[in-house]
Amino acid sequence: MSKSIEARLDAIESRFAIDALIANYAEAFDTMNEELLATLWHPDSRLYLGANGNSEGLEAILAQARVNMKRMPHMHHWMANALITLDGDNGHGLVAADCLFYDVEKGPLQVSGQYRDIYQRRDGRWAFLERTFEMHFATPLQNWKPISGTERFGLPD
Repeated sequence: MSKSIEARLDAIESRFAIDALIANYAEAFDTMNEELLATLWHPDSRLYLGANGNSEGLEAILAQARVNMKRMPHMHHWMANALITLDGDNGHGLVAADCLFYDVEKGPLQVSGQYRDIYQRRDGRWAFLERTFEMHFATPLQNWKPISGTERFGLPD
């Protein structure tokens, strides 16, 4: 093992920080938590969601998130199979996503795809520098309606 214990520990801590970043992205959208979402980016970050909006800069990301949260008042993101590579204060990742949305115009949808991420650590804090979603498919879930649980899909109250 040619790397020092400090370098190995830094790599482990960085990986945990990036895993938390990915999970908090899903949590922020799923709970409509704009404050949490704001902590995941650098001021000059970019979020490219294709048909759901492309944003450059933190304020633009948050503005587009508000639009998406209004249009899809119920979101559930499942992130999986994170392939992350690190090089000092920079990292790249591929993260699979399976999502369930209630779109006020289209109804329930299942969306699957992959995020291509660029992470960067500044002043000791890891954040997304760029996140690009590549959609594999979006499928309407006709006649799909939860029969129990804490959420009621449909138009917000």
